[in-house]
Amino acid sequence: MEKILKLMVMVFVIAMAVPVHGAEKLKVMLDWFPNVDHVPLYVAQQRGFFADEGLEVTILSPSETTDGLKLAASNNVDIAVSYAPQSVMALSRGLSIHVVGRLVEHPLSVLLFLEQAGIKNPSDLEGKIIGYTVPGMMDILTEAFAKINGIAGYKPVNVGFAIVQSLVAKKVDAIMGPYKNYEVVELEEKGYKARYFDLTEWGIPDYDELVFIAGTRTMVQNDDAVRRFVRAVGRAIEVTKKEPDKALADYFAAVPEAPREMEAKAFRITLPLFASDQRLDRARWQVLADFAFNYGLIEKAVDVTAMLKE
Repeated sequence: MEKILKLMVMVFVIAMAVPVHGAEKLKVMLDWFPNVDHVPLYVAQQRGFFADEGLEVTILSPSETTDGLKLAASNNVDIAVSYAPQSVMALSRGLSIHVVGRLVEHPLSVLLFLEQAGIKNPSDLEGKIIGYTVPGMMDILTEAFAKINGIAGYKPVNVGFAIVQSLVAKKVDAIMGPYKNYEVVELEEKGYKARYFDLTEWGIPDYDELVFIAGTRTMVQNDDAVRRFVRAVGRAIEVTKKEPDKALADYFAAVPEAPREMEAKAFRITLPLFASDQRLDRARWQVLADFAFNYGLIEKAVDVTAMLKE
């Protein structure tokens, strides 16, 4: 009888550990190549937080930074990491997307320049060559920054992601769109002192830098799975903040090709900016949407309410 009871307990434990229908699969597209902005995703994967939620998550890298949002909107991936400004722009264009969670809750993007350029205030950019990274977003954000800060004339140049090269070669005087946790570190590792204007200190509203996007069909068919994904990521962010060294080790285990010294420095800058919770502040998002309309990032004003899903 005792053996039978033990066998029954073992069967019960196995049944609880392995879902009857197997783990639900989700494809998640990053906004760029894997980097320390994504540490919580790899913590959730490495520590089994996704598995605890009955999920099998595949993390993918895009060819372009805009790919994720487009693929999520067309339901070709389940979830994409994207940016709050791009989400508002997509909503204005009529794309069917939903913001379901957040990863980094403050802007990482800055207007970057070298210390040797002698730029102290935005007015010093008058008549300068200002590069930008993402056409259709960062060039328009540069226009907004210029209007707000009284820069009457400058020459815009699309540098793509040749950020460090463009600054070092003096092809541009400054660039809109680099990340303060990446290019600043990269430049310093190459022996250059980087400086930047933090956008929220110069008239651009605060916003969630990195968010999770899903398409309408995904939300209809897999709403529960998406919520479980967000819950697992929220748990991973908490762990990342409590155990940063172990979290970074999880990331390096998952992405062994990552440049360790540089990314360790970048991670220290990023750590306090990871989302404090998964609450999507409608008022904060609406301020961003209204700003986007007023300064030409979008052609049609939008109400963000229907886009935000908690």
